[in-house]
Amino acid sequence: MASDRKKSSVEQQIDENLKRVYDDAMKDELPDRFMDLIAQLKAKEGTGKDGE
Repeated sequence: MASDRKKSSVEQQIDENLKRVYDDAMKDELPDRFMDLIAQLKAKEGTGKDGE
């Protein structure tokens, strides 16, 4: 049973670290080049539906 507690502790640490990394990533702004790519994709998506 000691290995179960140890595993749970390790899993808890992994969960906490993943949440911390995710939260940090969500706080970061997207680089301008990604915003430009998103705008290009949206423009193509719009012209694809209306332009065809």
